Amino acid sequence: MTTKQGSGGAAGATVSPGLVTTEAGELHRAIDWRGAFWVAAGVPPLVLFSIGGIAGTTGKLAFLVWMISMVMGFIQSFTYAEIAGMFGNKSGGASVYGATAWLRYSKFIAPLSVWCNWLAWTPVLSLGCAIAAGYILNALWPVPASDSQMVLDWVSANAASLAADSPRVLEWLGANAGKTAQDAITALLTQDAVAALTPGIRSWSLVSFPIPGLAQANLNATFFIGAILMLIIFAIQHRGIASTASAQKWLAIIVLVPLAVIGLLPIVMGNIDSANVTALVPPTAAYSGVDGMWNNGGWTLFFGGLFIAAWSTYAFETSICYTRELKNPKTDTFRAIFYSGLLCMFFYFVIPFTFQGVLGHSGMLAPGIVDGTGIGEALAGMVHGGKVVTQILVILMILALFLAIMTAMAGSSRTLYQGSKDGWLPRYLTHVNSHGAPTRAMWTDFGLNLFLLAIASDLTGYFWVLALSNVGYMIFNFLNLNAGWIHRIDSGHIARPWKAPSWLIGLNTVLAFVNAMFLGAGAKVWGYSTALWVGFVLAALIIPVFAYRHYVQDGGRFPPEALSDLGLKEGDLGERKAGMLPYLTLAGGLIVVLVANWIFVLPS
Repeated sequence: MTTKQGSGGAAGATVSPGLVTTEAGELHRAIDWRGAFWVAAGVPPLVLFSIGGIAGTTGKLAFLVWMISMVMGFIQSFTYAEIAGMFGNKSGGASVYGATAWLRYSKFIAPLSVWCNWLAWTPVLSLGCAIAAGYILNALWPVPASDSQMVLDWVSANAASLAADSPRVLEWLGANAGKTAQDAITALLTQDAVAALTPGIRSWSLVSFPIPGLAQANLNATFFIGAILMLIIFAIQHRGIASTASAQKWLAIIVLVPLAVIGLLPIVMGNIDSANVTALVPPTAAYSGVDGMWNNGGWTLFFGGLFIAAWSTYAFETSICYTRELKNPKTDTFRAIFYSGLLCMFFYFVIPFTFQGVLGHSGMLAPGIVDGTGIGEALAGMVHGGKVVTQILVILMILALFLAIMTAMAGSSRTLYQGSKDGWLPRYLTHVNSHGAPTRAMWTDFGLNLFLLAIASDLTGYFWVLALSNVGYMIFNFLNLNAGWIHRIDSGHIARPWKAPSWLIGLNTVLAFVNAMFLGAGAKVWGYSTALWVGFVLAALIIPVFAYRHYVQDGGRFPPEALSDLGLKEGDLGERKAGMLPYLTLAGGLIVVLVANWIFVLPS
C-alpha cells in the first residue's frame, strides 16, 4: 500500500509505510520492533504500583483479578495492532490511530480519545517517582522498626516517664480490653520512641495546602526527590528514541530477569500456601482482611480491582506509540505489540500469584506492600535473602520504577506530539530537538507531573491520582476498541499489514462495554466517591483545548497530513458509512457506565 506523507514532506508525496525516511524537525526512524519492545518493557513493573491496593480491595481474588485483566488486555491488543498498521507515518499510539475513526462523526470525539490516553499515561511519572522517592527515603533515612535495638533502648531509658494511671494509659486500656497497664505503657512508649527516632526529613514539608474539591497538596521530601528523578529521566530521553531504547534494554534485562527468577522460585520450590489462593471470595470491605461473600458489595470490590488493574495490564499497547520511529512499520508494528503482550502475560500471571501465595492476604496488606515501598524487602523474604540480597532488590525496584517511568514519558510525550501534528492539541507540542525527541511535549509532561507529584506524596492522594487517570484510560479504551469496527466499515479500502479475524474485532467490541461497566462500578472503590465525575470533568477539558487549536489557531481547518492517511482532504471527511451506529455506541457506553455506577455500591 502507499500512503501520503503524514509527518512532513511535500503535500501529495507518497511513501511506503516500510520506507526508512527522516525529515528535518521530525521524529527519526531509528528502531525496529525490538526497540519498541524494549521501550515497552517498562510495563511489567507497573504491577508494583497497585499490587497492594488491589490485594486490599479484592482480598483473595487479587491474583485472579490480575490474570483476568491481563487476558482481556492481550485480546484487545489485536484490534490495536490492526489499526496501528494502517498509519505507518503517525506516532502517538493506539489513541491516535483510533481517533481517526471517529473524525467523520464528530470533531470533538477524536481528540477525546487522544486526550484521555495521555491523561492515563502521564501520571505514571509522578506515581512512579513518588514510590521511588519512598525507597530512597527508606534507604537513607529509615523509620526505625518497633522491635529494633535503638527503639528498645529508648523505651528502657524513658520507662519512668509514663505512669500506670496517666490519661494516655487509661485511654489505651479503654480501647484494648483485656490488656494490662504494663502492656499499655510498653505500646505507648514504643510509639513515642519510633516518633522520636524517625529522621526529621520524613515529616518535613515546605508547604502543604488543600486544592478545593480535589485533594491535599504537599511539597515534602518525597516531592523534591521525585522531581529530581523526573529530571534525570528527561535528560536520558532528550537524546531521542534510539538512546531511550538502548537504555531501556539494559534496564529491562537488569530488572526483569531477577524479578522473573524470584517470581518463579517459590512456585518451583513448593512454597505457595494453597490456602492463600483457594476459597476465592471478596472481602467484607476494602482492606478488612476478612473473607466476605459474593453479594453486591463484594462484586463492587471485584469490579473495582478489575478497573484499576486495567491501568497496568492493558498498558503494553504503548509499544505501538513509535510507529513513526520504526524502520519498517509494516512488519514491526504487530511484532512489537504481540511480543510485548506475551512478556506482560508472564509477569502479570506470575508475580501477583507468587506474592499472594507466599505472603497471604494479611501479608499483602502490610503498609510497605500497599504503598509500594516495601516490595524489595518482600521479594527478599520470598527467597529467604539476607540484608545484602534485600539491599540489592531494593536497588532493583528503584530501577524497575525508572523503567516504567521512562516508558510512560516516551509514550505520553509522543501522544502529545502526534495530537499536535494532527491538529487536536496546541501547535507548540510539534517541536522536536535535533535528536528527534519531542522535547516540548516532554516538558509539558514534566510540568503536569510536578503538580500530580505534590498530590501523590501521600498514600490517599496516590490512589486518587491513579483512579482519576484510569477514568481517562477506560474512556480511551472504549473509543478505541469501537474504532476497530468503524475503520472496517468506513476505511475498508485501506490496506492493513496485519488484519485481525472479524470475530476478534466483534469480541473486543463486547469487551469495550465490559470495561465501561468496570468504570461505572469500580471508580468509586478507591477512596473518592466522586472519582468518576471528576474524571469526566478532566476528560471534558479537551473541549476548550481543541476548540482553541482548531478554531483559533487553524481557522477551523485540519492540517493536510492529519487526513492524508485516510485518503481524505479538508472539507470532505468522507461518507459516514456506519450511519447512526457510532452515536448509538456512545450512548450505549454512557448508559452502561451510569447504570453500573447506580447498581453497584460499596459494602456498608
